[in-house]
Amino acid sequence: MDISKFTEESSSNTNKWKQIEEFFQQNFTDGERPDLDTILFLIGVQELGQGKKRFKKDDKLNLLHIAVCRVLEPFGFYRFDGLDPDGWPHFELLEDLPPLKTNEQTLLMKYAVIQYFDDQKIINFES
Repeated sequence: MDISKFTEESSSNTNKWKQIEEFFQQNFTDGERPDLDTILFLIGVQELGQGKKRFKKDDKLNLLHIAVCRVLEPFGFYRFDGLDPDGWPHFELLEDLPPLKTNEQTLLMKYAVIQYFDDQKIINFES
């Protein structure tokens, strides 16, 4: 898969990312701008579906993994495999990500998060 179109900065994606940051500032922070890891963590909590609770350090890492798998799933990198007995989602790696520079990784993840918010109808980017 050629992911170059996902790793290039565009003004449209920059504006959509700002809308996502504003959504998190209004709903989840005390006005501070969330970083990508915070947004991914909260996507992981959403995908886990067990509501607000305290998570152990290992659980927090697993939530980040769930989010990464979930937002990259539509691009064919992962496939949802089901839930374990504790209700945690599991994914199968279908295709390794190509080697990316740090800034390219960040742009890909931002693009995937934007796509997730659009697919889930969390933010209407058209308005």
